[in-house]
Amino acid sequence: MLDFGSTLFHPLSSIKNIELPKLFTYPFYYEPHELSILAAKHLQTYLEKQNDFEHNFGLDPNKKGLKIGKMFGVMVVKNAEGVLGFLAAFSGKLAESNYLKGFVPTVYDTLDKKGFYKKGEAKLNAFNRQIKLLEADASLKEAKYYLENSINQYKKELAQFKHKIKEEKKKRKALREEALNKLAIDDYKILDETLKKQSIYFHFRLKDLKKEWDSKIEEAKINLKERLQPLNKLKEERSTLSASLQKRLHQHYRFLNAKGEVKDLLDIFKTTSNPIPPAGSGECAAPKLFQYAYENNLKPIAMSEFWWGVSPKSQVRKHQQFYPSCRSKCEPILGHMMKGLQVEENPIAKEMAYKQPLEIVYEDDYLLLVNKPHEFLSVPGKRIKESVLSRMRHYLPKAKGPLLVHRLDMSTSGLLLVAKNEKTHKRLQKQFIDRTIKKRYVALLDGEIIQKEGIIDLPLRVDLDNRPQQLVCYNYGKPAKTKYKIISIENKKTRIYFYPITGRTHQLRVHAAHANGLNIPILGDDLYGVKGDRLHLHAELLQFTHPVTNEALEIICKPPF
Repeated sequence: MLDFGSTLFHPLSSIKNIELPKLFTYPFYYEPHELSILAAKHLQTYLEKQNDFEHNFGLDPNKKGLKIGKMFGVMVVKNAEGVLGFLAAFSGKLAESNYLKGFVPTVYDTLDKKGFYKKGEAKLNAFNRQIKLLEADASLKEAKYYLENSINQYKKELAQFKHKIKEEKKKRKALREEALNKLAIDDYKILDETLKKQSIYFHFRLKDLKKEWDSKIEEAKINLKERLQPLNKLKEERSTLSASLQKRLHQHYRFLNAKGEVKDLLDIFKTTSNPIPPAGSGECAAPKLFQYAYENNLKPIAMSEFWWGVSPKSQVRKHQQFYPSCRSKCEPILGHMMKGLQVEENPIAKEMAYKQPLEIVYEDDYLLLVNKPHEFLSVPGKRIKESVLSRMRHYLPKAKGPLLVHRLDMSTSGLLLVAKNEKTHKRLQKQFIDRTIKKRYVALLDGEIIQKEGIIDLPLRVDLDNRPQQLVCYNYGKPAKTKYKIISIENKKTRIYFYPITGRTHQLRVHAAHANGLNIPILGDDLYGVKGDRLHLHAELLQFTHPVTNEALEIICKPPF
């Protein structure tokens, strides 16, 4: 077993026939280099057998306590003598510690009891205790209750009095109507004056009621304000201390790059869309690996990160599977840290070279259906302009309106519905909104499914740390339902029909891969599974009513896999 305690530079053996990569790994979209895979296997062997620390990854069913999986990273490096080895790191804390033997240290240790952060945290906790005591004070609760009760009582009395005014007004009106035919003119005038005085009386009584309660409520507000003053002062002091502590912490996270330049978190994030660094910035495995390599004159060669343990409830994470670095926290940091390195080009930024004409499966005077190729955009993106929409605008130069009635993910192939005029587009779109259009996808899953059919119901929202990936979220997610039916199982792969009831981003991909879904990703899924030659997901069938002829159409486009 790998001796992890002796050094942080772990030599790599059995690498004679492995060619070094020409460029360093692009960390946000990559296939791990053979050296990275070898380093990861060394680390995984250690994790399987180690007894240096205690942490429940959820892999042992007999182990008690909270089950938490973890992201680990390995960086293949070359030392000053030209020897290849690797560094290991974990994201965040592990076993309630920032320092474990064999793993590179954190950039700044927030757990150091003698450090400013722990001391500041102790002061914040003292503030929290004081605030909690004041919030529980009986006189404060009484003042809040008195104000709330006064407002409610005022509303009640006001409503009752207004109702009484309305009823009295009805009575006066009835008296006038009755007296008009019974009383002499002079007697009627006397009655009318009396009734007017009654109306004036109620008007002034209403003003008195409002004035009386305004005074009581204002008194209650002043009383509550006095009780809240010491509490608000403490909260203000806590807020000031927290902001100061956070700023100082961000300044202590100082990152090197290959050029020897140093920037702290505030410098790194000040040019981003959100200049305030997200919580946990700098605590991921990748920045730790880079920092240690630069500080110790080690040349970065390749890097990869893998998940170890059970998946979180929200994300799709598979044990031992490789994953890219997170974007919201790591992209700005690594953008700085990789300066001076020769790094692989971002493959997503490359223009998709699809020279053939798009296959048109069906066409008439009002609409058409096109077979979108995989890894081809439905609509132009930020960097890539070539898309089905741009091709259709060229193919239909006289067509007006949005053209595309719906979209498919870039990696998904299959049927896309195109309207040739605005009226047709609106009518077809209404069918999508009303969910009268029937869609069927065919997919190949990277494993075997036992249950033959069913419905997956997992609400989804965007992963703010890793757009455009999606999370399962019961608090803020949008409803997402998918019906499925197994077609066949061959060579340990499952061919399946998906019938999406809703149409969320990446819905079928997440519902397939998530632990509470089918728990088996679609073959070739580079976001939720293992990257392959393509994502084996194809929009095969569309059933809809023709918006002009009212004919029931069923268009099928068989998958290329």
